[in-house]
Amino acid sequence: MAEAAATGASAAGGRSHILNLSGVKMAYNIGTPIEAEILHGIDLVLAAGEFAALVGPSGSGKSTLLHILGLLERPTAGRLEVAGLDIASLDDAGITELRGRTIGFIFQFHHLLPGFSALENVMMPALIDRGSYDREMRERALWLLDQVGLKDAAAKRPSALSGGMQQRVAIARSLALNPPLVLADEPTGNLDSHTAEEVLALMRTFNREHGIAFLIVTHDPHIAASCDRRIEMLDGRLRG
Repeated sequence: MAEAAATGASAAGGRSHILNLSGVKMAYNIGTPIEAEILHGIDLVLAAGEFAALVGPSGSGKSTLLHILGLLERPTAGRLEVAGLDIASLDDAGITELRGRTIGFIFQFHHLLPGFSALENVMMPALIDRGSYDREMRERALWLLDQVGLKDAAAKRPSALSGGMQQRVAIARSLALNPPLVLADEPTGNLDSHTAEEVLALMRTFNREHGIAFLIVTHDPHIAASCDRRIEMLDGRLRG
């Protein structure tokens, strides 16, 4: 899986792609009187190391597309490649492995586990992936907390942290397995403007210094303008 992530097919600008969608459609209740197609033939390439915003009004299909990109649902038609792998060739176990090792997630609400410390929350993806604790995962989690300015808060539980600090822990958690791609769903939507700027700056730092691609779903025009590319959705289609 890791080799595939590093050697995906060529994308625009000579960079390998981390996501490649061709004619992707998503429909629900297929074959029933209430069948509804939500995505209508999405073509999209996201290059490795890109920092892009996905924007559009509520109901435009952004959440459905994000679920597909995050390998939480399979499209009903079209082709989706993640890190050079066609997901149609993978069974459910392969999908789970690819998602866990290739994609990090950041949400509007951090979803930290309240009974665990900040350090333990950041370690959790690696613990799930490996099945047991080891020193390497702890050292990486501490390094990530240091990168987001929270090494001194490693032993604190989420309830002892501010909203912005909790979101920084969530960013660190999303990078626990060093994924080449992070999908961020309104990551600043629950924060004040100053804290939102700090969170955006952290994501940009990991993008620039470590080559991690970010696709950020946002309603904030300032956040979108700060990204290298703005991808607009309307009525289940990409515009432009």
